[in-house]
Amino acid sequence: MAIKTTGFVDGSLPEELMQILVTLASTWEDVNDPNCIQVKRLSGAMTNEVFRIIWPNDDKVDLHRNVLVRIYGEGVEIFFNRDDEIRTFECLSHHGQGPRLLGRFSDGRVEEFLHARTLSAEDLRDPEISTLIAAKMREFHSLDMPGNRNVVLWSRLRRWLRKAKNLCSLAEIKEYGLDSLDDEIQLLEKELTQYDQEIGFCHNDLQYGNIMMDEETKSVTLIDYEYASYNPVAYDLANHFSEMAANYHTDTPHILDYTKYPDEEERRRFILAYLTSSGEDICDSEVGNLVQDAEKYSLANHLFWGLWGIISANVNNIDFDYKEYARQRFQQYWLRKPQILGPFVVAPEAGEIGFSKFATGLTYS
Repeated sequence: MAIKTTGFVDGSLPEELMQILVTLASTWEDVNDPNCIQVKRLSGAMTNEVFRIIWPNDDKVDLHRNVLVRIYGEGVEIFFNRDDEIRTFECLSHHGQGPRLLGRFSDGRVEEFLHARTLSAEDLRDPEISTLIAAKMREFHSLDMPGNRNVVLWSRLRRWLRKAKNLCSLAEIKEYGLDSLDDEIQLLEKELTQYDQEIGFCHNDLQYGNIMMDEETKSVTLIDYEYASYNPVAYDLANHFSEMAANYHTDTPHILDYTKYPDEEERRRFILAYLTSSGEDICDSEVGNLVQDAEKYSLANHLFWGLWGIISANVNNIDFDYKEYARQRFQQYWLRKPQILGPFVVAPEAGEIGFSKFATGLTYS
């Protein structure tokens, strides 16, 4: 069995996975030897490990067969139900969204390899690409997905907070201000929830690495649906804007640069493209209201990924400084909260303490 691997530590694939790959490759006439594969690790993943599996073909050098293998990260069942995620994956595939599911094994799954380019951090700032992403988000939010259509954000935040406290020492709970966050979540839910807010099926993790684009057709595909659920669309927009501060392909992928956070003009341009992508006439007030709502939901987004970082630091072995990432997210929450909600909107006791602890000396552009 010829295996060339740059990904798996011991140079071998799990037997269960190998059986799936060989069976799959045996159905392709242009694969000379189903057992002869190459494995390449794909960088940038922080929840799972992702590999590209290649069957070289000497006769057609540019037409290799490829699939993508996703090895589930340790402890990810804390964040989401894997069976629910697979059902979402299959339903989205039925809707023509994303790659096809080709096989499952105990520690992961095999997906169709999309022959498209994964976007870079810089791509998110390109006006043409940004417009395409906005239109794709609008399409994604409009999908008719099965299951509960209630907002998931607040219950998920509370569940993650309980888990983070259980995993942390008393010193860490104090260090990250976790005891104050019950009140903060309650405050945000009260301040941000509106009776007429639009609820859609949200990706909830729309960083550049989860967006692919076909260079020829300029079609955009959203991938990786672990955190997808029904939520206010303003929250998903807020998440995307917040991700513009990140570049996960540097020597310090955990470091966030909030000078790169999109200014109001850029956020407004994106949301205008988002709202008009379906061909409807949109008034300025609709754009302005959604810009404002997205900025408010950025606060919930900082808590969301801050808690994710704390939990991940305790359960995941991927080489990423989760705790420092979490610290930066909490810093931004305390810094931005009085600027977005006003200086007098403070949860009982904790708000002023948290702000002084985390935000002193920070700047925001």
